[in-house]
Amino acid sequence: MTEVESPTLLRRQLGRFLREAREGCGLTIAIAAKEVQLSFNGLQRLETGRAVKPRRQDVRELCMLYEVTAEQTEQAVGLASRAATARDEDGITPLGGLFSDAFNMYVGMERSARRLTSYAVQVPGLLQTADYARALIGAFLHDGPHEDIEQRVRLRLNRQVAVTRKTRPVDLHVLLDESAVYRVVGGPKVMAAQHRYLADVSTRPNVTLRIHPYSAGYTRGILHGSFVLLDFGTDSRGRPIEPPVVYLDGGMSSDLYLERPELVQRYTEMADAIRETALDEKTTRDLLRRAARSFDGDR
Repeated sequence: MTEVESPTLLRRQLGRFLREAREGCGLTIAIAAKEVQLSFNGLQRLETGRAVKPRRQDVRELCMLYEVTAEQTEQAVGLASRAATARDEDGITPLGGLFSDAFNMYVGMERSARRLTSYAVQVPGLLQTADYARALIGAFLHDGPHEDIEQRVRLRLNRQVAVTRKTRPVDLHVLLDESAVYRVVGGPKVMAAQHRYLADVSTRPNVTLRIHPYSAGYTRGILHGSFVLLDFGTDSRGRPIEPPVVYLDGGMSSDLYLERPELVQRYTEMADAIRETALDEKTTRDLLRRAARSFDGDR
């Protein structure tokens, strides 16, 4: 499979890395820019992915200032080089699927997002129990070594820190198709535990979970798949830290990243329309707890 390298996604990945490294050192943009002889606006453009052709030397000097590892420095410089030479496409970028290195692009975005709005036909990774994740990953890698499956389970669970961390946890809004309540993953015991966990985690102040019932029919008359809207919030001046992105899980084929504002707006409107016909939060929790008791009885 040939992967398209989107210059905007590459620049955003680079900018996210530099911003997190700077913040980890406790430096302001003004101080960091002065140290490497960049303008305030120049470093800000780098960090927000708006520097059209990021200079490798600037990136290398920033990495030295932030004292990142040699390996991370070379990766960042490589991103800058690729971003400077990649061709602009049409705002729709296919990248390798869930179990490819390209999925790191999504993981980085997910970690940095302030708000995630997800429509899912199975329990999303950020809310999966270990056994549910193990059953899904094990089914996909049905002939894979046990160690590989366990490593991927650990990586998935590590991503959940974004939801449970004490400092600025992600604002997570999940619209879950009712089919996920009944489609058995890993057996009745796994399903019962998963549903109880969903009911409990949905009481967190930063988590909203609502089931989209069968009775709601097709939203706007179409059969749509899972999608995630990633919003990165605004800075102290009210400007977007990064433009929002729509992520479409490609399953067995390429994932898609939608960056064009009009496409992002369409999915925002779709999420709003799904929400209008979804069960409320209390009714959702009641349904999940009934389903958990039902799966307990199937053992």
